Amino acid sequence: MMADTTKNPEEILKGFQIICETNNKLSFPFSNWICLRDADGGKIFWQGSEDLSFPDVEHEARVPKSILKCRAVSREFNFSSKEQIDKFRLEQKGRCLEEWYFEFGYVMPESTNTWQSIMEAAPESQMMPASVLNGNVVIETKFYDDDLLISTSKVRLFYI
Repeated sequence: MMADTTKNPEEILKGFQIICETNNKLSFPFSNWICLRDADGGKIFWQGSEDLSFPDVEHEARVPKSILKCRAVSREFNFSSKEQIDKFRLEQKGRCLEEWYFEFGYVMPESTNTWQSIMEAAPESQMMPASVLNGNVVIETKFYDDDLLISTSKVRLFYI
């Protein structure tokens, strides 16, 4: 009799977290975080402290509006997974303004990893002002193991 190797997204989600030491749902040590920084100068504009892997929750991020002047923004997140993920990837979409697709690849079970992605800004002539974007942009991020959806995260951006 062969073992069932079908992956269950609920099991992966139970052992997956993006951030938040106080709500540790894993049984091994970790230190998780997420931040947005100027890709050129390295200045951190925003650092998160809540677990964005919980589905059906709209999170909020208060980001300095000066981030919109950056040529490129680096998004870094440190995540932990109790389960093995063979082809970890994410799709990130805003309010039909832009889409990004990123692939991380293999994630070892009971591991903590850091993933950095660079997003280049649109030309200045195509940028919307912070006053228009403020509170009106919700970034939806879908986390996958290949084609298996693990979780969907939504973050509403406020430019301060």
